[in-house]
Amino acid sequence: MREYYFSIVTVLLVVLTLIAFSDNLFTDVRQESNSDPKFIIHGLFCLAWMIIIAVQANLIRTFRFLTHRNLGIASIVIAAGVVASTLYIFIDIWEGWDKLVFYARPNRFFLPSFAVLVTLGYLNRNTADLHKRFMLLATLLMLGPVLDRVGSPIGVSPLIANPVIWNALFLSLFYYDWKTLRRIHPITYLGFTWFYIVWAIALLT
Repeated sequence: MREYYFSIVTVLLVVLTLIAFSDNLFTDVRQESNSDPKFIIHGLFCLAWMIIIAVQANLIRTFRFLTHRNLGIASIVIAAGVVASTLYIFIDIWEGWDKLVFYARPNRFFLPSFAVLVTLGYLNRNTADLHKRFMLLATLLMLGPVLDRVGSPIGVSPLIANPVIWNALFLSLFYYDWKTLRRIHPITYLGFTWFYIVWAIALLT
């Protein structure tokens, strides 16, 4: 469990991302968003983030610690690109909180959360238990756009796919904590609690 969990989960996140955006990448490449620079740049940064998180987890699993450390700066640069490109899209298409559909509202909170968690992950890069949880939780909080779309290729409503997959991923981290620590790590609790606080704000405002 300790050896394979982060490798498996991060590769799964890459697979979910590829399924969710398979139309942009493979089946409908002529769609309008594929010719809009802001969406192209944003999509490339987000895909690069998913890939490098999976690469980094598997480098640790295969004991290539020096390569993992050398890629650390590249990870931070990509994370900064995710934040900047997402923020630009938020500003460019912003029409007011009231006009946002409820499932898009959490992203306004999860973006700064992603930035904070990645920063904490980098600052705690020498403390493995903290580092890997900060980085994974940062990634999980940014999954909204992926999970909103991942069910479509297989005919599953996002109202089902989104909460089921999101909660399953968080619960898998709870299970990992319990199997490896015999307790739930405080960072896992805090990340999951913040997740639901944000969703409560989105649904009640």
